[in-house]
Amino acid sequence: MSEKDNLVRFGISMPHSLIEQFDRLIALQGYDNRSEAIRDLARKALLTSSSMQPEEMVAGTIVMVYDHEIRDLPITLMELQHDYHHAIISTMHIHLNHQQCLEILVVRGEVQKLRELQQRIQVLKGVGYAELSVTHVDEQGHSHGHHHHVHDKPHSHD
Repeated sequence: MSEKDNLVRFGISMPHSLIEQFDRLIALQGYDNRSEAIRDLARKALLTSSSMQPEEMVAGTIVMVYDHEIRDLPITLMELQHDYHHAIISTMHIHLNHQQCLEILVVRGEVQKLRELQQRIQVLKGVGYAELSVTHVDEQGHSHGHHHHVHDKPHSHD
């Protein structure tokens, strides 16, 4: 939070049992107080792809789990990734077991195009899970969220 953001106090009413559960959860997650936990929940809600304008530029990931033994599924996924090559920055492929693969696509582009890619993956037979997670990016491609890098050597972000 920047210095120019003024904190505003407001009250929240919740059932006692819900606040007890919430307090246990945030304690396990390491929060010192409810305020920061609620701020993080609000930030997360604002970053859901469904709450963004379709043309908004974002960066994020599509995480999927699929059965690689389903006929032609790996080929179909590869062709789909080629169709969206302009939006896919990087991929990671992990063999979870003999049947299942986990694949992570690092993506960047208009949120509607990334949603479209995620949905096209999700509906394929053999894909058990496909989720898009995004963060804001401005028109020049600079991230607005928390952004930490560790670099071995200088490089450009063209």
